[in-house]
Amino acid sequence: MKAAAPVVCLALMVGGCGLSMTDQRKYKTYSPSRFWTDGASARPLPEGGVAQGDLTLAAIEATPPEASPALLARGRERFDIYCAPCHGLAGDGDGVIAAHGFPKPPSYHIDRLLAAPASHFYDVMSKGYGVMYSYSDRVDPHDRWAIVAYIRALQLSRRATVAEAPEAPDVLR
Repeated sequence: MKAAAPVVCLALMVGGCGLSMTDQRKYKTYSPSRFWTDGASARPLPEGGVAQGDLTLAAIEATPPEASPALLARGRERFDIYCAPCHGLAGDGDGVIAAHGFPKPPSYHIDRLLAAPASHFYDVMSKGYGVMYSYSDRVDPHDRWAIVAYIRALQLSRRATVAEAPEAPDVLR
């Protein structure tokens, strides 16, 4: 019985030799297929999928939109949903997540982030940074730019003066 175990192991190992991944049944590129109803072996991208090297997406990522009240309203809405739990409603890094023991994110009002280009915030949302994970699968590229515009509005609102906003005295009365 003990002598049979090595023989069985050897037979299994020898039987596995010679198999190659190139010898599998597969469809060659653009070959016809009887499996799919459309007769094509290549499958279309799933809805919402983005092809690698998508030029439309690259153009959206490279060009921020013009600031407008509608863009800021959309940015505030998305910020309140995705960013405020960690960064807080005012961007001070005092959200409820940080209050429950998670690392506190930096305030948007520190000098380093005031001096950062708008693309920095977009890239952080897209790729993640530090303990913040990527939001590229959760937040649409247009919405990321809207959030960036709202972050800039938060930063400006903290340091705005009456001289920079001449209509402010009328609003405050």
